Amino acid sequence: MQIFKFGGASVKDAPAIRNLLRILQLYAGEELVVVISAMGKTTNFLERVLKAYSQHEDTSALVEELMQYHNGILEELLPGEREGKAKMASLRAAMERKLAQPYSGHYDYEYDQLVSFGEMMSTTLISHFLQQSGVANTWLNACDLVLTDMTYREGKVDWTLTAARIRQAVPAALQAHKVVITQGFIAGTSAQTRVTLGREGSDYTAAIFAYCLDASRVTIWKDVPGLLNADPKRFSDAVKLDEIPYQEALELSYYGASVIHPKTLKPLQNKHIPLFVKSFFHPENPGSMIGDCKLSTTIPSFIVKDNQTLLTLFPKDFSFVAEENLSEIFTLFAKYRIKINMMQNSALSFSVCTGTELDRVQKCVDELQNRYRVKYNEGVTLVTIRHYTPDAIRRITTGRTILLRQTSRRTIQYVLLPIK
Repeated sequence: MQIFKFGGASVKDAPAIRNLLRILQLYAGEELVVVISAMGKTTNFLERVLKAYSQHEDTSALVEELMQYHNGILEELLPGEREGKAKMASLRAAMERKLAQPYSGHYDYEYDQLVSFGEMMSTTLISHFLQQSGVANTWLNACDLVLTDMTYREGKVDWTLTAARIRQAVPAALQAHKVVITQGFIAGTSAQTRVTLGREGSDYTAAIFAYCLDASRVTIWKDVPGLLNADPKRFSDAVKLDEIPYQEALELSYYGASVIHPKTLKPLQNKHIPLFVKSFFHPENPGSMIGDCKLSTTIPSFIVKDNQTLLTLFPKDFSFVAEENLSEIFTLFAKYRIKINMMQNSALSFSVCTGTELDRVQKCVDELQNRYRVKYNEGVTLVTIRHYTPDAIRRITTGRTILLRQTSRRTIQYVLLPIK
């Protein structure tokens, strides 16, 4: 059994979905669990719907635009076909019922209930198209299988309950048909509400299914030839890494490499399940592999994160930043779910770089200012170089204003002012 994951870019339009069909046909006869994200930029669009809903604005035009996008793709794939459009109409009605309810004021809860419609729409549409195209499949609702607590927008998986649900539902579905279609990113709670696993959480979903089912491998289908040492949109000379060990991949994901979600690798490493990153444009090519292997190259890898916020805290009483200060600071960071991408302390200050939403950062800063003087820069860039060299450092820092630098044996990080 294999787990496939297709992200938003790989299902963004009718040609992309036909390509997904072609890939599945290459694996005809094999047992496949196919995890699919929302189409294209649907998640971003649903965030706009949520913003309008939270501000008590009319959302009908946005809903119409969203449905036209999905129904347009369906019409291009299956001209004149009615059954699929009826399924999409049912999802539209469910979303409109949700939007007709009063806004609760709990943004994270409302986010998960509304934004999760993106994955429901994409998988419903694609499952129906595959069925009509000769790929028999079973559609399963991930909200019934992946169970979490009520940490909305970043649900924590209940592995015992999740494993029991998946092991009961998926093998039976695969006996009926060789292909299972399910959603990435979304999960459910015991209270039957929807939860999301964090942005880019579809990779994590694939790993959850692989772990629970003892899959032979996971393949993430991307618009790149495999794992690259840098974002090819920023670095024209980016090169493919043929294979890297789990430990190196964990390091890269920890620092924010966009190809692999940070939570994805741990369950796979625990069961020694290899992860492949392959091109959905060229599925016949080998791609890259993360697994039980040795690190074969130490060329520099570049990870760039824009739109970061640099916070620097100074105790108002001019005391040293000691353990009790750090305990208090981290307690507040946990309270507001501030993700730390880099941190550094001196005798009289403590600095962190975060990409967490500004509204959460501001709430945290407001509380920190009771005891600390807070300075911060918005819109900074965090650059991490793994296996850095003097040339790699010059490439990143020449002509840039450095706000913070941190160096270890294999990794160097810079917080830089953006280029104007």
